[in-house]
Amino acid sequence: MFYFRSNKTLLGGAFTTVELIFHAVVRDIRTQHANAVVAILRSIIQVLVMVLVFYLIMSFMGTRVAKVRGDLVLYLLSGVFLFLLHIRAVKQVAGVGAGNNPMMLHSPMNMVITIVATALGTLYTMMVTMFVILFIYHAAVKPLAIEQPGPAFAMVLLSWFTGCAVGLVLMALRPWFPMTAGILTTVYRRLQMIFSGKMFLANALGGYMLMLFTWNPLFHLIDQCRGFVFRNYYPRNTSWEYAVWVGVALVMIGLLGVFFTKKHVSQSWSARR
Repeated sequence: MFYFRSNKTLLGGAFTTVELIFHAVVRDIRTQHANAVVAILRSIIQVLVMVLVFYLIMSFMGTRVAKVRGDLVLYLLSGVFLFLLHIRAVKQVAGVGAGNNPMMLHSPMNMVITIVATALGTLYTMMVTMFVILFIYHAAVKPLAIEQPGPAFAMVLLSWFTGCAVGLVLMALRPWFPMTAGILTTVYRRLQMIFSGKMFLANALGGYMLMLFTWNPLFHLIDQCRGFVFRNYYPRNTSWEYAVWVGVALVMIGLLGVFFTKKHVSQSWSARR
C-alpha cells in the first residue's frame, strides 16, 4: 500500500478530505466522458428526449392524465428531473467498487470518500443540466412561474438523497451477491419508470391504485414537488417526511453493510468470481 502521512490537526484533516472529495468528483465526472462539457450535453439531450416523448404521449391522451392547471412542459420537467436524478444516483452509487478496488490501495482514499464523490458527481451533472434547461426554456420559450422554488428544490435534493440511499444498500450487497445485486439494480430502475408517478398525479388515483405506488419514496417526492411548483395543486395523499425517513433508514442499513463488508473483503474475491 502507498504510504500517506496523516494530518496532525483536525483542520488539516478536513482540508485534506475536502481536496480528496473534489478530485474524486472530477474523476467521477470525467469517467462519463473525457470532456466534462460533452458529458453534461449528453445529460441535457437525454432529458430533452424524454420530455419530448412524454409530451407527445400526453398530447395524444389529452388532459385526463395531468389534471393540473399550469404549464405542461413544467409539469413534465418536474417529474423527469427527479426521476432521472434518482435512478442515476442509484446506478452510480450501487456501482462503486468494493474495498478491494485498486483505488483503495492509496491510503488517503477510503470508501466514504469514494461514495460521497460519486454521489456529488451525479448531483453536479444533473444540477447543471436542470438549470441550463430551465434557463433556456425561461429565456427563449416561456417565462417560468414556480410557486415555491425553495421547497421544490428541496424535493429535488431529497430524490437524490433517497437514490443514493438505495444505491448504498445495493452497493453493500454487491460484493456478496454480485449477480443478484446487478439484477436488483436493473429491476429497481425499471420499476421506477412506472411507479415514480412522473406522468400522473397522486390525487387523481383511486384507493386501490394508490396502494400500488405509496411504497415508493420517489412517488411521494414528485407529487410533493408538483404541489410546490403549481399554485392550484395540493397533494393530499403523499408526504415528503416518508421519503426522508425511508432514506435515513436505508443509509443506516447500507453503511452497516459497507463497513461489515470492509472487514471481510479480500483481493481473492474477484478471482473466484
